[in-house]
Amino acid sequence: MRKYIFAICVGIVVMCLCVGCNKEKKKAGTVDLPELVIGSDNYEPYYYINEQGKTVGIDVELAQEACRRIGYKPVFKKIIWDNKDSELEAGNIDCIWGSYTMTGRENEYQWAGPYMYSHQVIVVSAESNIKTIDELKDKKIAVQVTGKPEEIFLKRIDDRIPEVEDVYSFSDIKEVFACLREGYVDAIAGHESTLNKFIDENNGDYYVLDENLYVSELGVAFSNNYKDKELIHKLSDALEDMRKDGTIGQILDKYDISPHEAYIDRE
Repeated sequence: MRKYIFAICVGIVVMCLCVGCNKEKKKAGTVDLPELVIGSDNYEPYYYINEQGKTVGIDVELAQEACRRIGYKPVFKKIIWDNKDSELEAGNIDCIWGSYTMTGRENEYQWAGPYMYSHQVIVVSAESNIKTIDELKDKKIAVQVTGKPEEIFLKRIDDRIPEVEDVYSFSDIKEVFACLREGYVDAIAGHESTLNKFIDENNGDYYVLDENLYVSELGVAFSNNYKDKELIHKLSDALEDMRKDGTIGQILDKYDISPHEAYIDRE
């Protein structure tokens, strides 16, 4: 009789262990998703590393939610911005996602988006006499390398842009800030939200010119050779749904950016 009871107990224990194993397998299966490797550099507030060493930012949160909706796991990889195309072509990353401008680059990549407007602006010292874009003539400008402001000033693709004395291009946006802070240049140019954060951190010692340098659309860039076109379409649809259901607006609010200024309104 004792043997019979013992056998029953052993059977129950084995069953419990099996159930536990199955639960562990199911639990593991929930995170066993295909990965989307996303490349960007530090560009606050879109993509940056916080004090706890965690990757955060507007585009990081957008990527996390969009990937959740399409059944992918986002993997964030910090890259050197001017190496982004070689990283993409080598397959080290699947896409470039970090406040990247679609406008003027429509044929250079396959795009998911657009999902937001991007305002490129100019910042000068509060003591500067520069009040308009035209007054940048013969002045020194600092920008981030391969960014839209660099192209605008070097190629002068806008009739409003005067001929400046020099354009200094830096790989890291922090170097651009330092250049203005140390007085090496007369002005800097870049994304409005990024430059506004720089102004806030410096107690109003700098200000944004009233004229926008450029207004463009932001998107997620995949190589033209990227084969999973269905993924790109799904991601684009997810971003559009996030715009419509207010998710993008909620994320922008967290970073003190007005959704009304940042939305692509196609309805």
